[in-house]
Amino acid sequence: MTAETKHITMTWQGGLVFRGGEPGGPETTVDGDNASAPGPMLTLLLAAAACTGADVVVILQKMRVAVAETRIEASGVRREQEPRRYTGIHLEYHLKGEGLDAAKARRAVDLSITKYCSVVSSLAPDIRVTHEVVLG
Repeated sequence: MTAETKHITMTWQGGLVFRGGEPGGPETTVDGDNASAPGPMLTLLLAAAACTGADVVVILQKMRVAVAETRIEASGVRREQEPRRYTGIHLEYHLKGEGLDAAKARRAVDLSITKYCSVVSSLAPDIRVTHEVVLG
């Protein structure tokens, strides 16, 4: 298997705003002030939530669950001193679907966080990632 290399370009738009993405692909905006778009640290939480959310949907579908709703609320605790990196991230999954039960939901989330989500796996190993599942 050949290693995949991802490439993006971010272009400064003024202030602390950057816009970019993969060449020829869709673009996104990141604002270091969190004013016109999410900043880099919020974008990291968004990436973790989207990555695990996509995994959870695919895993549940393979379990023959008709997924009706998936919402992930993410929070991150940051250090007070520089670099103000995350020391802990908490992901709360709100799931609805026909054929969904607590065991399937927990299994899908656990598999995503521990095995499949490349964003969570790319985080520093000392960042504590916790999660909970809410059905309904």
